[in-house]
Amino acid sequence: MALEKSGSSKLIIACGSLAAVTLIFGVLYKTGNLSQQDDFELMGVIPEQIIIENTATEPETPTAEIPQTQNQNQTESVDDSDQIEQLEATEATKAEAKPVTPSLPNLDASDPLVRDLLLDNKSSQGLSEWLTLDDLIRRSASFMDGLARGSISEKILPLGSPEGRFTTHRQDKVIWLNAGNYERYENVISIILSIDMKYMAQFFHKVRPLLETAFAELGYRPRQMDGIILQTIDNILTTPVIVEPLRLTRDSVAYKFADPELESLMPLQKQLLRAGPENTRRIQQQAKALREALLNP
Repeated sequence: MALEKSGSSKLIIACGSLAAVTLIFGVLYKTGNLSQQDDFELMGVIPEQIIIENTATEPETPTAEIPQTQNQNQTESVDDSDQIEQLEATEATKAEAKPVTPSLPNLDASDPLVRDLLLDNKSSQGLSEWLTLDDLIRRSASFMDGLARGSISEKILPLGSPEGRFTTHRQDKVIWLNAGNYERYENVISIILSIDMKYMAQFFHKVRPLLETAFAELGYRPRQMDGIILQTIDNILTTPVIVEPLRLTRDSVAYKFADPELESLMPLQKQLLRAGPENTRRIQQQAKALREALLNP
């Protein structure tokens, strides 16, 4: 089976390991009404009872640095007292000349700000439905932590189900994934594509202190947060784009990819495969745009 791969080796080196602000964005889906296709139908969400944890080796948390925007204050070390006074006077003059930027709310009270910022662009109306949850910053941090490791947790961010039902067809005892399944993700894909990735990067820098606090609650340092965000994006970009029909196998009630190489991919990457080659390319294009906006503010 021919694989068309998309990714960035430079990013892997830079990360040591975040996205789709999904990102933060990722492919953020889940499915509803499941029956006999549990494992395969799930949008990368593996039921808890079949998760296999590697207790021997804990995955290394990636570290990286997303450049800060120029308008963010940076502390300079000054030893001479006269220079300190001069610096303070300069900063005071700047403060008088510029409008005061409202301080960020604390993490527990940040939901209204997040909603206002994310809806203050030309994104799809469907995005507002994703923002009705509470504790959005903490949920995003936990969700991205999972995405960086290749998993999707619909319990943290349940962001919609593909339309219709998952279908397959048989030919000479071979099970194939119906290409018609790809159309089931059009609604979710259109919402993701409606998000301006440059605006999303600006949003990241505006709420960065809140994100750092949320990641700190998970035990991460700022550079580790950056690495997680960039690793999520890289997981999306390194997903193979399969242009040929996908062959499946089935053990008892679960469908799996017949190709061992595909079945060994991360749940997030396998979910992209289920969305189809064109949708995978579209999501990867958004991921590239987000990475570029984050790394070149």
